[in-house]
Amino acid sequence: MEVVETSAQLAAKIKDFKASGKTIGFVPTMGALHQGHLSLVKEAGRLCDVVVVSVFVNPTQFNNPDDLDRYPRDIEKDMALLRQTACELLFVPSVNEVYPEPDTRVFDFGSIDKVMEGQFRPGHFIGVAQVVSRLFDIVRPHKAFFGAKDFQQIAVVREMVRQLNMSVQVVDCPIIREEDGLAMSSRNLLLNDEQRKKAPLIARSLFDSCNFALANGVKETRQMVMDAINASNQLEVEYFEIVDGNTLQPVMLWDDSDYIVGCIAVYAGEIRLIDNVVYKNSMS
Repeated sequence: MEVVETSAQLAAKIKDFKASGKTIGFVPTMGALHQGHLSLVKEAGRLCDVVVVSVFVNPTQFNNPDDLDRYPRDIEKDMALLRQTACELLFVPSVNEVYPEPDTRVFDFGSIDKVMEGQFRPGHFIGVAQVVSRLFDIVRPHKAFFGAKDFQQIAVVREMVRQLNMSVQVVDCPIIREEDGLAMSSRNLLLNDEQRKKAPLIARSLFDSCNFALANGVKETRQMVMDAINASNQLEVEYFEIVDGNTLQPVMLWDDSDYIVGCIAVYAGEIRLIDNVVYKNSMS
């Protein structure tokens, strides 16, 4: 594995790989890597000849400065983990490298980025689109790999790729969970012992709601999940929405769509955790 810090170096290496007919798989991350990230690298290695991973904590997607400061960083550990994977190039740019000048671009994603995360984290998806489009421009991958935990983010990235007419295929990969069900996240490192003990209730409530939904309506299912999680003195639901998996707009009835997903954000103290569950998918 080679570590590269500048866009010019990375572009030159990728140009050589492409000249020899190799396909490039890209896994953008913000570091503090865990098995969820490594599963993306593994899938990229399965589907592509060369795997590029970036580690960059993007300041423009944090609407809360404290959240940015708190975000875990451990590049030495990240590098040690990646050396055991298919990663061939690790891109570790500075903020100035990614944004040589301030990125003032704004995007209109219609209704996709106005709900859920977009409602509670204003400006977040503009920051995501800025950094991902910049990284795509630098890396020029054939395929880019994202974890399904960030369900809304994948929808935004796909729409951004469509709008900017980028020739990259966005590949979504399954959520990787801890043994107790908690969706793997870099933020899990920030939980104290009591919060970590209670956090699996999020996934458990989502899974339980799949059975509950068989005999109950959307409204009742949504309430059941929120009540179950809010009953814990360590957890507080910020939002739980049951939506059409394509438009991300709320559904009222289970027959409203062939693809229905429940998306949730929960606070454990000051730490914000997200997860989702698929209730219905005619394509699977």
